[in-house]
Amino acid sequence: MAVRQALGRGLQLGRELLLRFTGKPGRAYGLGRPGPAAGCVRGERPGWAAGPGAEPRRIGLGLPNRLRFFRQSVAGLAARLQRQFLVRAWGCAGPCGRAVFLAFGLGLGLIEEKQAESRRAVSACQEIQAIFTQKSKPGPDPLDTRRWQGFRLEEYLIGQSIGKGCSAAVYEATMPALPQNLEVTKSTGSLPGRGPGTSAPGEEQEQALGAPAFPLAIKMMWNISAGSSSEAILNTMSQELVPASRVALAGEYGAVTYRKSKRGPKQLAPHPNIIRVLRAFTSSVPLLPGALVDYPDVLPPRLHPEGLGHGRTLFLVMKNYPCTLRQYLRANTPSPRLATMMMLQLLEGVDHLVQQGIAHRDLKSDNILVELDPDGCPWLVIADFGCCLADESIGLQLPFSSWYVDRGGNGCLMAPEVSTARPGPRAVIDYSKADAWAVGAIAYEIFGLVNPFYSQGKAHLESRSYQEAQLPALPESVPPDVRQLVRALLQREASKRPSARVAANVLHLSLWGEQILALKNLKLDKMVGWLLQQSAATLLANRLTEKCCVETKMKMLFLANLECETLCQAALLLCSWRAAL
Repeated sequence: MAVRQALGRGLQLGRELLLRFTGKPGRAYGLGRPGPAAGCVRGERPGWAAGPGAEPRRIGLGLPNRLRFFRQSVAGLAARLQRQFLVRAWGCAGPCGRAVFLAFGLGLGLIEEKQAESRRAVSACQEIQAIFTQKSKPGPDPLDTRRWQGFRLEEYLIGQSIGKGCSAAVYEATMPALPQNLEVTKSTGSLPGRGPGTSAPGEEQEQALGAPAFPLAIKMMWNISAGSSSEAILNTMSQELVPASRVALAGEYGAVTYRKSKRGPKQLAPHPNIIRVLRAFTSSVPLLPGALVDYPDVLPPRLHPEGLGHGRTLFLVMKNYPCTLRQYLRANTPSPRLATMMMLQLLEGVDHLVQQGIAHRDLKSDNILVELDPDGCPWLVIADFGCCLADESIGLQLPFSSWYVDRGGNGCLMAPEVSTARPGPRAVIDYSKADAWAVGAIAYEIFGLVNPFYSQGKAHLESRSYQEAQLPALPESVPPDVRQLVRALLQREASKRPSARVAANVLHLSLWGEQILALKNLKLDKMVGWLLQQSAATLLANRLTEKCCVETKMKMLFLANLECETLCQAALLLCSWRAAL
């Protein structure tokens, strides 16, 4: 047996035996000592650069102690054990037998080094994540100073209608002398019972100081079948309460009692790209501006003789946002880079939902709210959770036993695995990647095209029957990485689709990681170095500016959700796409 063949055979045997039977490289058969504990970065000897599966390259001091010990132990063991079983086990003796055993140990060492590097990278990611998780927490509830107020409709001044959907109407609102820590676009319009030229007490002074007249929005649900008791209304409309804050229900029903009830929804942890319900309460249905014209049929009979609604319903208080994503895109054409950041914000919000075991199931540009930062960049917020799946007992796996099971709203943007599902005794719909698919479809609107699943004529596609080849091409101005990602998100098979977290990391790396992606041999230690640079730069940018811009916020979210595994998956995905071009 040639020495080269012996080395190859020993290396192969070493790896296979270690991975199949031990699971603990570095401890097997006494060949080397255990690697450093996770997070042990400072104990590394300076002056060495080594990648997985490669000999260390000397750029400073001598061999690290671990490699020197490893080499000595392997040589000694090879000499002692060669005579005992090498001839019987592998059929070779002399120099070839020793080479086989030496290569066996070398295979163990390379695997140990690779796993040690991986542990260091995981530890570094965890430390960065811990720092930015604290930095990325949403600000305080704007109604915190009125903790036990805002639970009665009479406490609010209600302005004009903002919009209405299939289940609710939304109005602008304010509270007298509300602390001005909410920043929204000014709103005009009269209050109920006032003429166009009149103002509420103190409103003229607030507007003169530049404070918004209506910093809040009140959503009035239409109650057709929930009954008139508060408990029945809260239980029937529980999905709307998923993004409610901890104190949102405290005034009327009691947050603790309600959250502990088996029928209560999951409580969604706050996230900058997801709406927060500040107050939720039931009240008698009032006659609000435009009600008799816009939605007479859902009013109670006392307000409209032909109305079908109950006399009491649910009200949700939220921050007032200037417009929806659909309205924003009608008036603005974002640049490719800005549009990429908008898509990224949606993926960050969807990933947060998935991590919490919640599926929105009704993502569309009408259910995404927009506000602008001081530089005019849009910040997107996912709203309207009336169709969401938020069940503690089943998570994202919905049993689909009959056609009566609710699969969510907006059939046009229903992922293929949902729209093509067939009921059965053991049928289950997996929603873990359904919202990410919807983001891929909405991306067409963000980048200035008609959504192919909304379009008319030959260009119209249906989620249940389209093929990937039918997807229209995005404009050439859109970065190639983004074009590839949109097509990947719209894969028919969910197993071939990247998760929302991996997709978000793809855009993060594409936007800000060009220097690391440009490396011919991307290694974990280089990735960690780049992450540390990004962390320092982001912290500095956050401290130097009084109000974070959208780009800084997105970097902080990226670092707050940092996971070594999903980051590596995103990097490999990007590299494979670029290599195929």
